[in-house]
Amino acid sequence: MDHHRELGAENLRGAGLMTLAMALFALEDMFVKQAAKALPVGEVLMLFGAGGMICFAALALASGQSLWHPAVASRLMGIKAGFEITGRLAYTLGIALTPLSNASAILQATPLVVVAGAALIFRERVGAARWAAVGIGFLGVLVILRPGLDGFVPAALWTVLGLFGFAGRDLATRAAPKVLTNFQLGIYGFAALIPAGGIILSVTGGALPPTPLSLLPVLGAILFGVTAYWALTKAMRTGEVAVVTPFRYTRLLFALVLGILVFQESLDAATLVGATLVVGSGVYTLLAGARRLKR
Repeated sequence: MDHHRELGAENLRGAGLMTLAMALFALEDMFVKQAAKALPVGEVLMLFGAGGMICFAALALASGQSLWHPAVASRLMGIKAGFEITGRLAYTLGIALTPLSNASAILQATPLVVVAGAALIFRERVGAARWAAVGIGFLGVLVILRPGLDGFVPAALWTVLGLFGFAGRDLATRAAPKVLTNFQLGIYGFAALIPAGGIILSVTGGALPPTPLSLLPVLGAILFGVTAYWALTKAMRTGEVAVVTPFRYTRLLFALVLGILVFQESLDAATLVGATLVVGSGVYTLLAGARRLKR
């Protein structure tokens, strides 16, 4: 009985930490979107990456961890960095050019792409029902995008590319050398944003001299982004994964609220229907996967 009570308390704590992480990630997105109004997107990415890298380097040193490990130079970490650059670059353009609520709704399909990728790359068993859920989730993304219809916004395709980049990063992280700590992964994850920003700047033009006012949202993004990463890591180590992970989808809720309150965005039926399909299929896939592991 005590064990069940203790596990219940751990699950509650883990769910709370995951919800906190998602609220902080939504705030990070909000600050990135605001920063992109004052500075070029590439410059925002470079400043955000440098700030996050410095924060994680300080955390690693404070924990007695080294900043460098030979495993960082492995081929797998190179692949992870490539996906990180693609995901961050494309998603940042997505939230800068399209409504925050739409971009966040599309991003919720990332776990579905991870499930499909795990089946194809790592040969994980995925039953017919979970494949059907993945299909329904992608249908939800199409409903949000509305290709060929009046509401279609081509810039939203940046977010789709971003979700594939993040899914690839997550798959590479699963296979990453176990000797690397979360702080070390954080250092090089954020470091990858510096060349990503440089790539955008090389295409769109040079950087602008930042002012104290234009740097404020960048600092906000760094603060909330690093804290969100810490809360996410803590959440995934607290309670049962099957209970804690579905709370990832609360990020969409926070993004919808911020989109309406801060950016005066309005929600249409297609976005709501698409988001419901994506989140519903995602939660089902996670829970079905957890049940299979228990069996």
